[in-house]
Amino acid sequence: MMHMALLSSGADIDFMIHGLFSYKLFGHEVWITTSHVCILIVMLILIGFSIAANRKIRHAKEIPDTFQNILELIVEKLDGVVEGAMGRHAPRFVNYISTIFIFILMSNISGLFGLRPPTADYGTTLALGLITFVMIHFCQFKYQKPKKIWEDMCSPLPPWLPIWFPINLISEIAVPISLSLRLFANVLSGTVMMALVYGLLSNLAVIWPAALHVYFDLFSGAIQTYVFCMLTMTFISQQLETE
Repeated sequence: MMHMALLSSGADIDFMIHGLFSYKLFGHEVWITTSHVCILIVMLILIGFSIAANRKIRHAKEIPDTFQNILELIVEKLDGVVEGAMGRHAPRFVNYISTIFIFILMSNISGLFGLRPPTADYGTTLALGLITFVMIHFCQFKYQKPKKIWEDMCSPLPPWLPIWFPINLISEIAVPISLSLRLFANVLSGTVMMALVYGLLSNLAVIWPAALHVYFDLFSGAIQTYVFCMLTMTFISQQLETE
């Protein structure tokens, strides 16, 4: 089972999603796939890291050791990114943005450890996009008056002439789709490229594919993580401007 969840380094490389086992739920057959296993592995790693970080911070030293320095650096950088994008609203959203940032980044670079990146599954990225979509409109209805929302949906024409309402509505619905597709497509393309390299050039794939891993897994993975979180903060901030 685990063999199917991992990307091997031989000619049997496979980037497809496979069903591992199924069970019946309310009369429907539900499959546990390689994506579920890889998400579970990433989550267990993050939970383990969180527990270790919590214990370290509870017993923080005045002269920090290496692990404490790493933790403080991570928190400082994430706080800086969120504050730079959201300003005074940052404290309310820093926990959410930091959580999805670390989860997406770990998912994107999990290919370095032989896993099939969970974000190469559209089911994962769509869920992230929908969570962001709900948060965007929760903030919109919480901090904006119905009259302002209606005026924005009818813009650029007056609110009594809602010709642009359908177009603006479609643009709102497209937000989670564009967010999820951008992340999914970039991660999947890197996964497919590496699978092709190992599958078609297995006899020659020695050492030099490491450079491709640096680009597709580390560089591209980090860039896509940043883009997703930055767009999330931008969309949310737009709903808070009139607060």
